[in-house]
Amino acid sequence: MDVTKIEVTDEALRKGAAEGMDGFLQVFIDKYLEVTGGVPDAETMPLLNGYQHTLLGYHFFREEVLEGGFVQLIQNGYAPYIFGNPFAKAMRIFGAKNFSKLVYEAQKIYEANKEDLERERTDEEFMAMYEQYEAFDDLEESFMDMEEEVTEQVARYVDEHLEQFAQIVP
Repeated sequence: MDVTKIEVTDEALRKGAAEGMDGFLQVFIDKYLEVTGGVPDAETMPLLNGYQHTLLGYHFFREEVLEGGFVQLIQNGYAPYIFGNPFAKAMRIFGAKNFSKLVYEAQKIYEANKEDLERERTDEEFMAMYEQYEAFDDLEESFMDMEEEVTEQVARYVDEHLEQFAQIVP
């Protein structure tokens, strides 16, 4: 799908921007979730371009890591979308260099333990993963410290490259 097929209204963007950077980004994210059905997989990948996937990836990353850390991100099936794509490189291009480094560090832990991290678990086994994978703790803490700055960098990049993220219509 051509980026021109993803349309957001100028009015929606103005309303979102009035709510701040989160509201601004949410206008695009809501449209991408609508187009993909909220499922980034082989069937929906062609529906978005690389810029759009990067923004949607940041949405999933932020939502999952802030709520339940890397363990939750991985257990909920988002690891291939984040670590199996050039997400970290794209974040560096978006200007979020420290965040990019953090994603690469998390990716190393993930790749070294991929099979175990991705296996099905009971709720009890899932909770035990937080102790088993304390290697993620410092990265999660770092992300929490930088999250607002990273979100601002992403919002600025989107604002400066609107044509890559959607066609703005009246």
